[in-house]
Amino acid sequence: MRGVRRFAVLVLIGLLLWPATAAAKPPVWVVHGRKATIVLFGSIHLLPATVDWRPPALDAALAQADEVWFELPINADSDNEARGVLPANAHLNDMLTADGRARLAKAAALLGCVPEALDRMQPWMAELTLSVAEDSKSGATAYNGVEDQVQAITPLTAKRQAFETAKQQIGFLAGAPVRDQLASLDWTMGEITDDPTSYDRVVDEWMAGDVAALKADALDPLARISPALYDRLILERNRRWAKRLAARLRRPGSVVVVVGVGHLVGPEGLPALLRARGIEVDGP
Repeated sequence: MRGVRRFAVLVLIGLLLWPATAAAKPPVWVVHGRKATIVLFGSIHLLPATVDWRPPALDAALAQADEVWFELPINADSDNEARGVLPANAHLNDMLTADGRARLAKAAALLGCVPEALDRMQPWMAELTLSVAEDSKSGATAYNGVEDQVQAITPLTAKRQAFETAKQQIGFLAGAPVRDQLASLDWTMGEITDDPTSYDRVVDEWMAGDVAALKADALDPLARISPALYDRLILERNRRWAKRLAARLRRPGSVVVVVGVGHLVGPEGLPALLRARGIEVDGP
């Protein structure tokens, strides 16, 4: 789930050292309908200020967009704090194995998180907290993330749309079976403590447009750890979104869609699902 959040909720110090001559940019897909054109771009929600990620094709599409679609309404509030707290007298450490408790303590120490606070959180909320803390430690902020920058450069005349509400997104996480939440949390803790270069790999892959590597590093682990959670967070949402985009192609207009890049890669990503409907899609 952490891999998905890098794109679905990613920063790397390695990007701060990106060669000045590098021209690589994240990929852009263009969906062609009889009446409308939709440009798809995969987001990383948190980034450091120094990352030069914007491809010219995205800037051009935004300049003439009639609509811009995001996963959530911009500046959406959420109730994740209330839903992320365990019931009275319940503790996250009691839900973990001895090895899991040790990994949680080690991850908290590495990231400067308060162990007592994590112990009162639902597994999904603890995982989200650790992921955001790791991003922040590397210099990432939402202000420098894709969505905030896209919002800033999009003309005021373009209508903003959203696939989901904040309440719905929190529901996808909070409503998942506890065993799946715990499995995903355990993977995330292990990645934080034992694989500190994982962020570097994924952001490098994003900047290089390496969709096969993105799938392998960001999606395949979740599908392996919890197929049910993968279906809930990725596949089911992709299918709903593909249906809405196919319907949007029937009306005139120029549309830009910005969602987590994990929703765009692989045989179950939005480009593949739209192609399966017989829709022409340019891109990787």
